[in-house]
Amino acid sequence: MPAGSGGESRLAMVRRARRINRELAEIYSYAHPELDFRNPFELLVATVLSAQTTDLRVNQTTPALFAQYPTPEDLAAAVPEELEALIRPTGFFRAKAKSLIGLSKALRDNFGGEVPGRLEDLVTLPGVGRKTANVVLGNAFGVPGITVDTHFGRLVRRWKWTEQEDPEKVEEEICAIFPKSEWTMLSHRVIFHGRRICHSRKPACGACPIAPLCPSYGEGETDPEKAKKLLKYEMGGLPGQRLAPPPDYPGSPAAPLGAGDDE
Repeated sequence: MPAGSGGESRLAMVRRARRINRELAEIYSYAHPELDFRNPFELLVATVLSAQTTDLRVNQTTPALFAQYPTPEDLAAAVPEELEALIRPTGFFRAKAKSLIGLSKALRDNFGGEVPGRLEDLVTLPGVGRKTANVVLGNAFGVPGITVDTHFGRLVRRWKWTEQEDPEKVEEEICAIFPKSEWTMLSHRVIFHGRRICHSRKPACGACPIAPLCPSYGEGETDPEKAKKLLKYEMGGLPGQRLAPPPDYPGSPAAPLGAGDDE
């Protein structure tokens, strides 16, 4: 009988969920945020830019952006058309430029030019919702949080941890399953797994190391050899998404320009 089927109790689900997290922690011991950043402001800007595009495309775009606008004060004073031209590769560049200028003005005027370290402050910034705030808090300030992006939501539903579709409700239910200390790294591990193995349209079930724990095993390719060909990034012997990955990353850095930005 597949895991999670046959009227699994909540206790059994929680135990299975925590075991999946432990397994993922071994598989992705090097899990990390896949946006290049050097400070909270760069992470905030990169996360806003990451909407509706890949982290790789953002990482290929931000070096020139931060060279021209290294501080909130600089970005607040940007000429919209010039900013739009720089961030055009990330898509939705007019809306994103408006958000970046707006949040930079708010940082300059309301927070002394510093990114605040509280969720209630971050979500007051233009273009910043809970997902973006949790990314910044977890990775720039060490404040635990769950990041519910498309990968995270897809996998936790596949694993029957929740049936919720609304990101805030997903966040609430997953937070109840795990200790607070695990929230940020759990987010990274699940997103890593979603980008590399448990794809949206064709999950590589036959190459998945947590297949015995998955109630949705069989939705994707179960033949091990065929599944292996579906693996992405370092799992498939390909470059990662970061141009400047952490030292312990087992794959190769992404190229500054070019293809390979498919999640």
